[in-house]
Amino acid sequence: MSSTGYIVAAWLVTFGVTAGYSLWVVLRGRRLSQEVPPEQRRWMTAGSRGRE
Repeated sequence: MSSTGYIVAAWLVTFGVTAGYSLWVVLRGRRLSQEVPPEQRRWMTAGSRGRE
């Protein structure tokens, strides 16, 4: 494999791993948000903006 091949392979692996991790984080966040009771979902209300 030429130097160009190694560089392209490294970029593909980098972007693939980053995309896979991002997808995993989003899906895990969605799963975990379902476990929070509706009255404690402060990020879902229009006026709170996460502040008390």
